[in-house]
Amino acid sequence: MEKLSSQQIIETTEKYGAHNYKPKEVVFSQAGGVEVTNPEGRLFYDMLSAYSAHNFGHRHPEIIQALKDQLDLVTLSSRAFYNDMLGPWMKKLCDFTGKSMVLPMNTGTEAVETALKTARRWGNFVKKVPDGRQEIICCENNFHGRSISIISMSNDENAREGFGPFAPGFKSVPYGDYAALERAITPDTCAFLIEPIQGEAGVLIPPGGFMKKAYELCKKHNVLFIADEVQTGFARTGTMFACQHEGVEPDIYIFGKALGGGVLPISAVVANEDILGVFTPGSHGSTFGGNPLACAVSLKALEILERDDYPKQAKEKGEYFIKKLREIKNGDIIEIRGRGLLIGVEFKENAAPYVKKLIENGILAKETHDCTIRFAPPIIITYEQLDDACERIKKALE
Repeated sequence: MEKLSSQQIIETTEKYGAHNYKPKEVVFSQAGGVEVTNPEGRLFYDMLSAYSAHNFGHRHPEIIQALKDQLDLVTLSSRAFYNDMLGPWMKKLCDFTGKSMVLPMNTGTEAVETALKTARRWGNFVKKVPDGRQEIICCENNFHGRSISIISMSNDENAREGFGPFAPGFKSVPYGDYAALERAITPDTCAFLIEPIQGEAGVLIPPGGFMKKAYELCKKHNVLFIADEVQTGFARTGTMFACQHEGVEPDIYIFGKALGGGVLPISAVVANEDILGVFTPGSHGSTFGGNPLACAVSLKALEILERDDYPKQAKEKGEYFIKKLREIKNGDIIEIRGRGLLIGVEFKENAAPYVKKLIENGILAKETHDCTIRFAPPIIITYEQLDDACERIKKALE
């Protein structure tokens, strides 16, 4: 194939692709670890990590080898038959979480949809809420995906405009507002769905103690506590799962992104049998869900997470990174917040001009909710690379 320039690639993509994204004008041509190269050979530090899918960095050699090895065996069986990777992968995920059952899917959105269906069926089958009256409480400014039912929970009009009618059965409360959550619960409430840290909303962290109190409130009212750990899970925030910052073990975990090692999409809903046991053959499924290729990759990723103590790495490197960022002198910066290597720098006004300067200095990041720049480099980033990146960030932001 003819080698195209960055500009040619951008023009071709914009000509033939639906305009549901507005990417920054950087073309990924080659990548390894924390570094990305464009077609012209210019090097960048990836400080977004595909929204935490690249916790392991680009093309982690052991994960790539696991992919290659499995390619020579079997890639897809569908769930019409068993395959020899799915069972071991589900057991590993149960061992990681202390739960007893896994329902595999492919993308984060599919996993969230699966969790919503789980909560509704559990509400009807177990809690005995009449079918059609099940309620799920969510949080304002959430981001759980892009399907019709998920955007029915959203208050982002850009995500909703023109896509109605929306699915009923959802209530929204302010993020971190315990009193509002308490008021919202009714006998028909089946579940409370929350991101332990709201990434898309600007790396927002709930008030201290909120998660624990919300969990206890859910237990009091026989309501499932569902944690969307698609972006925060698997060491990103300095603990294996972000819920662990408050010692909370949710009834249902939702996983995706880093679960696939930055190579293949794989997601999962993980809970105990008294919850996921509501599914019966034919009630839910996915042709590619739990395919052996993705399971082999994910198994290797989980092994590396544990062996190389990624939570400790993220915690220590995150503290170091935040300290360096707080040395930057810029009157436009309102706050620097985060946990582990999920960090938000909030500005008084639109942060897009600063993102442009970052890219000019070889740092790939992106603004979210207009005024916040999110930094989330691969957990494997070295301190030498962090120092270099911080010098570039300082040059761009000061």
